[in-house]
Amino acid sequence: MPPGSDDGRRARLRDIRPRFAGRLGVADVATVANAALGFCAVVAAAVSPALAARVLLLAAMVDAVDGILARRYGGSTVGPYLDSLADVASFCVAPAALLAAVAHAAWQGPSFLAAVAVGACFVAAGVVRLGLYTADDVGNGHTEGVPTTLAGTLLAAAVLAGVTDPALVVGFGAVLAAAMVTCLPYPDLRVRDALVMGAVQALAVLAPGALGRLFPRALLAFALAYAVLGPWFYRVGEGKR
Repeated sequence: MPPGSDDGRRARLRDIRPRFAGRLGVADVATVANAALGFCAVVAAAVSPALAARVLLLAAMVDAVDGILARRYGGSTVGPYLDSLADVASFCVAPAALLAAVAHAAWQGPSFLAAVAVGACFVAAGVVRLGLYTADDVGNGHTEGVPTTLAGTLLAAAVLAGVTDPALVVGFGAVLAAAMVTCLPYPDLRVRDALVMGAVQALAVLAPGALGRLFPRALLAFALAYAVLGPWFYRVGEGKR
């Protein structure tokens, strides 16, 4: 077609439109927001570990919302890939930055470098786990290894619950890094349990210091119970819907 024709101009306009136009669903918007919150949590870690922990928990809530939207409105072909990429930012890099920030406030020299190494291992384990999840576990109703969302939630809840000793936080991060790449099966949370955990999580974000840190401590207890007991005692029921 002639370069100056109307059809030619329309073709060029189509070429400069965003590549994602018409390809992303409602759930994908939440997924991208989750990734952006992961970046915000990393920045917040440099200012306040407690603030970073709250942003990280907010990202986990948005991650749950994207699952609800995907089940309600359907997903897109790029959805599973976006989800894993977003989780790298929010539940691999952001928790590692939180861990490093807690250590940096008290440690210097070799001790801090050891904390950075643990954070790097946390990111590496999370990335491997997410890759295996995308390849093998999507749609199975269960997954192998501690989910990255759960690992990030546990670290954030621990910090908000008052666990600020860097040795405890770094040690906890090392345990979670190893747990993410185990073969232990974790069933999807049933709807009822996911709603209860989501409500407690929201309260932990909104009022972390209320009632003697009740909400982050309750969230930590709930998440820790699932992480430790889930593979053996959590019955597969209706699953997440």
